[in-house]
Amino acid sequence: MIITAVTIQKLSQAQTARRYGLSRSHVSRVMARYRAEGQAALEPRSRAPHTSPTATPLVVVEAVLAERDRLVAAGHDAGPETISAYLARGNIKISRATTARILTRHARVTPQPKKKPRSALHHFEADLPNECWQSDFTHYRLATGVDTEIITWLDDHSRMALHVSVHERITAQIVLTTFRSAYAEHGIPASTLTDNGMVYTVRFASQKVHGGRTAFEAELARLGVIQKNGRGGHPQTQGKVERFQQTLKKWLRNQRDQPDTLEQLQALIDTFVEQYNNDRPHRALGRRTPRAAYTSRPKTKPGDAGEPPDQTHARVRHDRVSEGKITLRHAGQLFHIGLGRHHNGLKVTALVHDLDITIIDATTGEILRELTLDPSRKYQPQQTTTPGR
Repeated sequence: MIITAVTIQKLSQAQTARRYGLSRSHVSRVMARYRAEGQAALEPRSRAPHTSPTATPLVVVEAVLAERDRLVAAGHDAGPETISAYLARGNIKISRATTARILTRHARVTPQPKKKPRSALHHFEADLPNECWQSDFTHYRLATGVDTEIITWLDDHSRMALHVSVHERITAQIVLTTFRSAYAEHGIPASTLTDNGMVYTVRFASQKVHGGRTAFEAELARLGVIQKNGRGGHPQTQGKVERFQQTLKKWLRNQRDQPDTLEQLQALIDTFVEQYNNDRPHRALGRRTPRAAYTSRPKTKPGDAGEPPDQTHARVRHDRVSEGKITLRHAGQLFHIGLGRHHNGLKVTALVHDLDITIIDATTGEILRELTLDPSRKYQPQQTTTPGR
């Protein structure tokens, strides 16, 4: 507009200023830029200041990017909270928001607009260490193609990994053994939280199995530990241990030398657990490490998280005599109770109250046998005299 008036219409700069209501100095600056730059003077100019005294120093920006790259290369989570916490150890103070802006500006993060915001989730956390332990197991494939299973015991309050071990397959006995190993080192928890897998509970199993107890459930009852199970199809209930397993497997997959054996995989797991518990700052813990959170408050024990569960175990089992005996599962072990071959094919009802068992003819109601189960013997021999006979 100004340049056209002066160069094409041959108006003076003063006339141009009066026509468009501009100052003479502004018209003069525009024409001076046009004479110096030609057509480039017509391009819009940035209004950003030439200097910004409050801008993040370049050395800090480089430190943020370097720490992000280091954590990613090591297979660790590398969010703004974690980066800021690590940099703070080196006396570089930077807020989470500033770190996030630097990562976004330098394309180190990918926007996820469809991801559910944190405010939409409900968070539950135990108030004290050992108030609740979460457990779950996950799969990991060795470099040889062999599939393995990794079981984790995690403290709900501090997110501290109390026990993590790899096995060919997780069984009910391994659940019991690893639980005992964890509480031998860290104390007995007030409660546990797991899913409804058969290795953890048979309370929600089929009618044939329903009513008994796994060895793990029997141990919880003996210790007075409250057993909690998440709702089926709702893994968010065990979200902390699920998230831990995701972080662990991400780290494992990022290791250059993938393990060929269970022993090699366990060595890698031990390395990760050491770093996770003692070095890695946790966003949900105010940038403390899990061990710092676990050791900073007194531990809960059975009975502190509510009324202890009823120690007694009463149930009714229906069976048919075969080869002179029936079977009964106690604490995850199968026992055989002798009744005599002359009862073969007879339908019976077993009334079980802890170790005390009464076996009744399901048709007549006649008591066929009363006994106290001896857990040291898989076969309970027939009595010389049968009650009711």
